[in-house]
Amino acid sequence: MTQKPSSGKSTPQAREDRLKAALKANMAKRKAQARARSAGAADEAKNNKNSSEGS
Repeated sequence: MTQKPSSGKSTPQAREDRLKAALKANMAKRKAQARARSAGAADEAKNNKNSSEGS
């Protein structure tokens, strides 16, 4: 006489939503890291060019 919870069908959807949110956050973090690396590389290249001109 015990009934199973009716939330059985929403569980896969909830899992998919969690995974989708985690993927979105991960992609945003990776994009930010890539931007920081490219900005850092551009600054470093600029500094190297300026320091070699002074010699």
